[in-house]
Order: sequence, then C-alpha cells, then structure tokens
Amino acid sequence: MPSDAGVRVSIGAARPRDFHAGDGSGHNQLPMARPKLRLPVLLAVAGALFLGSTPSHAADPPSKTSGAPSTLPVKLVAEKTQLPNGLTVVFDEDRRTPIVTVNLWYRVGSKDEAKGRNGFAHLFEHVMFQGSKHVPEDTYFRFLERAGASSINGTTNTDRTNYFETVPENQLELALWLESDRMGFLLDHADQATFEGQRDVVKNERRQNYENAPYGLVSQFVRAELFPEGHPYHLLTIGSPQDLDAATLEDVRAFFRANYVPNNATLVISGSFDKAKAKALVEKYFGPIPRGPEVPRKKPARVDHPGETRLEVEANVELPRVYISWPTPAFFAPGDAELDLASHVLTGGKTSRLYKRLVYDLQIAQGVSASQQSSELASVFEIVATARPGHTADELLKVIDEELAKLRKGGVDDAELGRAKTTIVADNFFDLEKSSSRANRLNTYDYYAHDPNYLGQDIARTTNATAAGVNDAIRNSLKEKDRVVTLVTPKKDAPVAGRIVRTVRGDK
Repeated sequence: MPSDAGVRVSIGAARPRDFHAGDGSGHNQLPMARPKLRLPVLLAVAGALFLGSTPSHAADPPSKTSGAPSTLPVKLVAEKTQLPNGLTVVFDEDRRTPIVTVNLWYRVGSKDEAKGRNGFAHLFEHVMFQGSKHVPEDTYFRFLERAGASSINGTTNTDRTNYFETVPENQLELALWLESDRMGFLLDHADQATFEGQRDVVKNERRQNYENAPYGLVSQFVRAELFPEGHPYHLLTIGSPQDLDAATLEDVRAFFRANYVPNNATLVISGSFDKAKAKALVEKYFGPIPRGPEVPRKKPARVDHPGETRLEVEANVELPRVYISWPTPAFFAPGDAELDLASHVLTGGKTSRLYKRLVYDLQIAQGVSASQQSSELASVFEIVATARPGHTADELLKVIDEELAKLRKGGVDDAELGRAKTTIVADNFFDLEKSSSRANRLNTYDYYAHDPNYLGQDIARTTNATAAGVNDAIRNSLKEKDRVVTLVTPKKDAPVAGRIVRTVRGDK
C-alpha cells in the first residue's frame, strides 16, 4: 500500500498534497466510477462562487459560518456521532448510485513513531491486511472482491493511516465486519511469520520506489534539511532499513495497543445506505471493542529554516532537475489556501508564469510543477523543474528566481487569481462526486478541522482569498533565503536515486 502521496484533499488543491513520494501500491485499487456533473456546469458554479453570484440549480442550504459561500453544487451534510468506546462515526447518505464506501482513519502516522522506530505506521498498515481472528491469512481482499468491491486499499502518511473499500450497498455489513475484526482482533492472528513477511514487503517497496528509482532519495534529503532532527517530519513515512530491521513482533503489538483503538479512529460511511440499519451495524461490530488509552495529539509549530541550504546531488539519470522547498503554514492555517493559489499561478496551466517562461518561451525545461503540500504540524511549498537535454539545473534555478522576484515585487493580478480559483473549485467538486473521495474528504475535515461538514468554510478559503492576501503569503513564506535548493546533476557512476556530494548551509 502506498505511504500516501495524496493526503491533500482540500478545496485548495487539485494535485497530490503530501510532501514525499508515494510508495508503490502492494494491493488492489480498482477504477472508481466517473463523476456525474459536467465540466461546464462546474466551471459556471466555480465562477459564480468567487464572483459572488448564485447559480439557480445549486441546492445547499445557507452556511452558518461567516464567509462561507451560501450555495454549493455538491453537498456534504453528514451526521457525526460517537460510540461509548470513543469511536467517531460519520454518516453521509448519497443515494444516487447503489454503492457505499467505508473509510476508516486511525490518527497515527509517521510523525507519531518513537525514535528508532521509523516506518512503523506504514509497516502496520501492511500487517492489517494479512488477517485477524475471524479472517484467515490473505483472505481480506478475496472476501471483498467476490462481493464486487470497486476499490480496496490503505494509505499511510505523516499524520494518519487510512483504510477504505467501496462495495455494493448490500455489502456494507461485510465491509464493517472486516474493519471491526482487525480493529478488535488483529493481535489474535498476527504472528512472527506475518510480521517478517510484511517487513520484507515494506523494505522491497523502499528499494523499488526510493533506492532504485530515478531521483528517488531526493525527498529524503530535502525532508532532513527542512525539518531538524527530532522534528516529527524529519524522516520519510516509508521507514529506514535500519529501524525496520530492528523492529520486533512485540514492538508491533505495542504499537497496535497504543494507537489502533476506537478512541483514536474515525469511521466514515458514505454512499447509498439506510442510516438506521447502518447505525445498528456499527453498534453491533464496533461497539464491543474496548476503549484504549488516550492518544495525545502533537501541536502545529512554526518551523524556521536557518537560511538557505543548497544540496548538490549526483544521480544516474538522464536529465538535470532542481527542487526548491520551503517550510510553510500547516493545513488550514492562515496562508495555507493562499499558497495553494500561488502554486496555480506559478504552474497551473500553459499560461502560468513558470510554465510559460521555462517550457514555452525559453524551452529549457521539460516540465515544471509547484505545490503547497499541507500537513498537520507544518507544510511544504515546493517547485520542481526538470531540464531539457543540454540545459542545467542552475539555468532553471536562475529563471525560477527571476520569476519569483517578479511575483514578490508585483504580486498576482486579478485575472490569474481568478483562473486559479476556477480551476481549484471545479477540480475539487469533480472529486466530491465519487463516493470514495467524499468519504475521504469527510475524514480529512474531521481530522484537521474537527468538523466533517467543513466544505463551505474550506471553499471560502479559496473563493474569498484576495490578491493582497496571496501576495502576503508569498512574501512571508517563500522568502528568497529561507529554503532548501536541491540541484540534481546526471552522473553515470552515481546511484540512480541520488547521492549528496556537497551541502552548503547559509546563515539566517
């Protein structure tokens, strides 16, 4: 399963939002149903939302939150409750298609791992799929596939671990039984053979997606520089080989007892179901599971990078590449949505500033992207550009710095900000048309904003953003010096994943 590259599902994001490369999926993730709203409709709604008009076909009730748009083309009106054992449950009825998604978040990710235990959250995600007391080894997927499941997987990132399956509406009980059995009875099944087998799988994922992948270790180099040693985001979610090798079965059992408890989880049911019957099923299968110890949550904290760091990296790759990375405000903090908009202004389409200059006008880059990769404790804004043959990473950096200087000085204009808003809103409403995406969005809002029905407020972060606010976020967070610049140069005898040959750290 991937150590997720797609945590970011805010209305201010149309691209993956976790700031490390995702691992290759080790389990099935089948195609989702296509969205039902047509693009012209969503574009019209998106334009109306940030221009202040109201489309006549939209159906959401007025929001009680100041600043939230009064009319939305897609509803998120879910019911949130809690079982006596502390399990949070969110019910989202949507009868348009006869499918239902069960989406379970455990509030534990790689940031919650003890020192010397990097990779435990991701390793445990794998162990959870191998069987439990009443589910024999390697039959979890077989049960669901025979029932007609259209998506089955799990993901891990810095902040949480997620398990989900989309099934025909008459198979909801099966999905709830499977999830409850591994929450309540995993340790009755997990043994040394299961543990060692999945540890080998995770180590192989690391080799495949990091150590043997082009530019594969750059994300690790950048993370270690952006966040000081001891910071919860200093290491990658995939885990280090040394820590994985040092892990024992008892370590895994202790990790489960501390984190995989009802009071550290949120269960979302989204799609076509009868709410009364679903509530009875949740009580039946999850209610008897005992409450666990309270799990403390870490608090967001400002990350001050001590001046610019330059990493010179050699890799056995064909093309040079430059990464420019900044520590930025946490998910939903002031400036987070504005930096989403800034990323679209820079690289969101062929007329965007960096794409036009690097790819179209100068033709020195093969591609360029920018993203605000948001997480609970801090975020990362990153620009990545890959050179065309015959050009260097230094050339790309020079032009990118020129464009950033223009942006800091002159700011964004209303036209490009409007295009960014339209794209973001339309893309995210499309995403909400899928049962699996709705369920994950509800869990995201509940985790980060403590309200599964945060859609209106989230949209307002984008639609109410001003050019002045975006400009302030750029000047405050994307300073010229407080960043990590990574220059990758092709070299035949270097590892394909890259190796650092020189590090230059500047003073604040």
